[in-house]
Amino acid sequence: MSRVRQLPGGGRAVEVEPERLLGWFERFAANHGGTESTTVEPRHVRVLTSDGASATVRVPFEALSPPHGTRPGLEVDGLVEHVGRRRRTGLVLARHGAHSVGVAQGEEVLFSSTDRHHLQGRSKAGGWSQKRYARRRQGQARRAVGAAADTVAEVLLPERERLEGLVLGGDRGVLSELGSDTRLAELWRWAEPRVLDVAEPRRSVLEQAARRARAVEVEVREPTG
Repeated sequence: MSRVRQLPGGGRAVEVEPERLLGWFERFAANHGGTESTTVEPRHVRVLTSDGASATVRVPFEALSPPHGTRPGLEVDGLVEHVGRRRRTGLVLARHGAHSVGVAQGEEVLFSSTDRHHLQGRSKAGGWSQKRYARRRQGQARRAVGAAADTVAEVLLPERERLEGLVLGGDRGVLSELGSDTRLAELWRWAEPRVLDVAEPRRSVLEQAARRARAVEVEVREPTG
């Protein structure tokens, strides 16, 4: 079943695997009276239907090759071919106290490293006791982020020249902290804008993320009025 999330201001984003993308667009067009036009840009493809609905994909990884422009009918073959490539990608999943980092070829995780770190539970006590627990937890959280950064550097930096993309998942705050590490700043600038929502990072979750990294989110807007 496709993952769906609601978009701010209305509409929904549907996660679609490359192998299902052409069929998804064909069904979308059929459900809305046919396709009016397809606009292809380096970073976006937008399909407009006869009743005014639209489906837009942000092109992942490198920009989409020409030809660009607006044409009548459904013209998404170039997009389908682009997202269907079996790229070599880096994967970084991180949440408070846990991380999983790997390299995938297509959907296959070639190698990875996963670890967990204890974080002090929140104290219900007040006063100095609560402050002491908070300081302890903050210190543990910093060490966990530092360990995650070390893992990313160890696993991905030697692969940098061979990677065709970087996909992130998990807690955005933790990922932002990782990106502030001077060793990883250049790698982070190369990351895909879409951050995968994942459970606590572990090897099985990393394998799921490798499959999801190949999918695209189609932003669907229904006709107005």
